[in-house]
Amino acid sequence: MMNLVFPEHFLWGAASSGPQSEGSFQKPHASVMDYWFQTRPQDFYDGAGPDMASDFYHRYREDLRLMKECGFNSFRTSIQWTRLIQDLETGAPDPDGVSFYNRLIEEAQALGIQLILNLHHFDLPEVLLEQYGGWESRHVVDLYVRFARTAFTLFGDRVSRWTTFNEPMVIAEAGYLDGFHWPKYKNRGKASVQVMYHMALASALAVKAFHELVPDGSIGIILNLTPAYPKDAQAEHLAAARFVEQFYNRFFLDAAVKGSFPKELLEELRRQAVLFTASDDDLAAVSENTVDFIGVNYYHPRRVQARTDSWQEAEWSPNAYFCDYEMPNRRINPYRGWEIYPQAIGDIADVIKNEYNNIPWYLSENGMGVEHEARFMNEAGVICDDYRIAFYEEHLAQLHQAIQNGAACFGFHAWTAVDCWSWNNAYKNRYGFIALDRSTGSRTIKQSGRWFRKLADTNTLTLEDITL
Repeated sequence: MMNLVFPEHFLWGAASSGPQSEGSFQKPHASVMDYWFQTRPQDFYDGAGPDMASDFYHRYREDLRLMKECGFNSFRTSIQWTRLIQDLETGAPDPDGVSFYNRLIEEAQALGIQLILNLHHFDLPEVLLEQYGGWESRHVVDLYVRFARTAFTLFGDRVSRWTTFNEPMVIAEAGYLDGFHWPKYKNRGKASVQVMYHMALASALAVKAFHELVPDGSIGIILNLTPAYPKDAQAEHLAAARFVEQFYNRFFLDAAVKGSFPKELLEELRRQAVLFTASDDDLAAVSENTVDFIGVNYYHPRRVQARTDSWQEAEWSPNAYFCDYEMPNRRINPYRGWEIYPQAIGDIADVIKNEYNNIPWYLSENGMGVEHEARFMNEAGVICDDYRIAFYEEHLAQLHQAIQNGAACFGFHAWTAVDCWSWNNAYKNRYGFIALDRSTGSRTIKQSGRWFRKLADTNTLTLEDITL
């Protein structure tokens, strides 16, 4: 038996988001995800959309109390731009949205749960995509900053830790390059680069506003730092992995922490005539407004190799530089097709420590989605998800080792608390510590939730048999 003790005041909890949990009740605007479901419901597993989600809008008190029962001392969710803001041009708030988030904050405080509030989780107001082209537009950056200032002004006196974006890379990758999120564009390489830049700029300007309005708080950004491992040590595969690392990871990480973008990548984008358009003032804003911490979302590694064929599309795309590689004998989660590789946490921690001045960070998402979990329910009606516990034990053991090696990690958040709506996968895979019965709305803590309570209460991971 091994007892791994985590640092004092370590954050234990989980993450969710407004669009994936609240439901669409009382919102003055539709997000791009709302619009996607309204327009193409056939794209969504079992036809389940965000209109109800897990009904956090009405059941937040119950859900927070269940989180407390699972041992949470913290919880990340997001403020929906489409709920909080009534006038998208001025940033004037919607009274019902203000009331809801005030009640949420008050309940969390009463339970001793520290909230981390995020401002953007794939949920751009749809009208801004329709009218301005979404994140391709510099004007949308200004509108986002007005929204951010409203949120900081309303809630910054009670919530001290915020994040600007969750996984901004996914918006470019899924919406403009690979076509699996709305607006479902494919191979729009130049547009994707401009979208990426505008989100990096928006984040920096929100950081600036936050430091003005909430001087005693801290603000970061949540990035999916999926490590890129080459097939082998051949030069062409190393080059492919280096490009993937710079484009998909370092673009946002460098901007957020260093206030700049990877020089080698910028040179390549310039050579290909796809470099973003930027003013000197905006580049200065990125340089001068870096984050206080970062959140790292990690689920699986990315293994890549050089392309074995030539890129045939007319427009530039990062996909021209690599293709994915399936490592033989890898362990996978068969429900998602994702490789299970906890060792990557140590690699991520080393990069942050050695190349990013050991900036404070936390593991902001980590989880295992499984289909048809009801088959694992015991006679008492509890889902016995020992597979999820084993997954977390392996990843937490690696995180503990990284901390022992000097990583400035201050917390762990699982994905997620209550089973939530996962975009077009809807409720196909369940991730939560708390099971949701969609037919009745009832919630039941899973075996993993009871395990997590012991972990959080003792600040200690107890391992029976594991090799580090």
